[in-house]
Amino acid sequence: MSEDELIALGSDAEVLLSSSAFMQTVNSLVDNTFQAFTNSPPDNPDERETAHSNYRALVDIVNTLRQRVSVRDEIIAKNESKTEE
Repeated sequence: MSEDELIALGSDAEVLLSSSAFMQTVNSLVDNTFQAFTNSPPDNPDERETAHSNYRALVDIVNTLRQRVSVRDEIIAKNESKTEE
């Protein structure tokens, strides 16, 4: 993937992360999965594992978006330092 594509992905990710609608949706889903986990009976490991998997998927999505923003920022900083030299 080219630097321009990585920068675009990072910018798109930042838009999502700064969107209150997106973050409210993610937080609501996290709350729902936590409630599903805590309200599931201890003798139902399948329900607990599903809730845990859903939580991990949400965390992975947010972390991936944050990583894309970080990669974009690193590329921009690297390019700016090259132009200053």
